[in-house]
Amino acid sequence: MKTTAVVLEQPEHLKLSTLPLTEPGELDVVVDIDFSGISTGTERLLWNGRMPAFPGMGYPLVPGCESVGRIVAAGPLAKHQVGSRVFVPGARCYGEVRGLSGGAASKLVVADTAVIPLTETLGREAVLLALAATAYHTVARGGKHAPCVAPDLIVGHGVLGRLLARMVVAAGFEPPTVWEPNPARSTGGEGYEVMSPADDTRRDYRAIYDVSGDCEILDKALARLAHGGEVVLAGFYSEPLSFNFAPAFMREASIRTAAEWQRADMLAVKELTESGRLSLAGLITHDDVASHAADAYRTAFGDAACLKMVLDWREMQ
Repeated sequence: MKTTAVVLEQPEHLKLSTLPLTEPGELDVVVDIDFSGISTGTERLLWNGRMPAFPGMGYPLVPGCESVGRIVAAGPLAKHQVGSRVFVPGARCYGEVRGLSGGAASKLVVADTAVIPLTETLGREAVLLALAATAYHTVARGGKHAPCVAPDLIVGHGVLGRLLARMVVAAGFEPPTVWEPNPARSTGGEGYEVMSPADDTRRDYRAIYDVSGDCEILDKALARLAHGGEVVLAGFYSEPLSFNFAPAFMREASIRTAAEWQRADMLAVKELTESGRLSLAGLITHDDVASHAADAYRTAFGDAACLKMVLDWREMQ
């Protein structure tokens, strides 16, 4: 089998290529992809060559960790059936071409245990489930620990920040404040206030969650933290982070990182969306056919009005 995939040959050099697919095993499924989302976090860093060293990192590579499609073949030991609609968090099925995360392709071979079954009610918005699970994980930590304090300040009003704020409101907590310095992204708050950091005088936040990826966030956040408060680093950072010790010491502050989502997080947000308690509406602002991938990636990373770009692969099937 072969697939058409987005291939980053080197930073800022992307093309569609026909690649051979790994032969599926007894526990694998083959998925025809309908839609894939472009991440403005990790994929942007891969695109501009600023991605920190990571296992599996290197060029050429197939990006993409937000894909939705339908199973067209299944190994004899796979539990999911042909015809099932599924979310695919990525794949490594391209031989010598790396998959990091490998979901931006027309067809994938992936382990049956990796896919998440979906109802037919979610359309292209299903690509947002990975970001929703990431937002959920920042607070719930995959169900492995006691839930953390919900954010009362969120830094960044991109898709991840909006999803996190919507979850806080949906859970019945006090609506958080959201910082967003870019006027183009300051609208669209649903039940919470969005403001520029310069307009906020508050200095007693209990839990500040950064989803902006600002490498200078720690000193800014620590200055607004209450005694005993926590700063959660939920973005992805291309440079080392540092902070002045004295403000952190005076506040007896905690600093925590939030890693990638776990399956429990994905199942939780899937239930939230399917039940209608969490809305994914209004977050996909741009879409294009997969044959225009190069232009779509430039728009996703260069247009401040683009919250989420989705590629449509159906013409490639």
